[in-house]
Amino acid sequence: MEKSTIINKAKRLLAAELYTSILVAVAIAVLYETDTLMPGDLSGNANMAFITVSVMEILTICMVPLALRLFKLKKINAELTYTQGRALAKWGSVRMAMLCLPMIANTLLYYMSGLNVAFGYMAIICLVCLVFVYPGTARCILETGGEK
Repeated sequence: MEKSTIINKAKRLLAAELYTSILVAVAIAVLYETDTLMPGDLSGNANMAFITVSVMEILTICMVPLALRLFKLKKINAELTYTQGRALAKWGSVRMAMLCLPMIANTLLYYMSGLNVAFGYMAIICLVCLVFVYPGTARCILETGGEK
């Protein structure tokens, strides 16, 4: 199969993952904002609320820089250069999961915790970071060691 075809398939997969994750987060927000689902209140258990916020803060703070620098790691960069499309699909999906799963979890926890803004801010940070890993054609080619 031709290199551009493989990269285009990987690009479409990554774009589908990105848009699906954003749609899931928006769907959660719409369901809670329209009172289809009622916001929870974890404030009754202060220890649980503290632990949940702490775990999500650590997870988000660790995942964001790691996801943004993932393709610069030597082993991953070498794999991207030599196997290109398959490696781009594999490691790109890992990178999307590193940003999208915390975004969805933080969005859900924002509403489940009675609108705790810490979760809202972390979800927004993950959403903004998706701009920096958007799987455009030029980025996919560049990340697999090709030229624009």
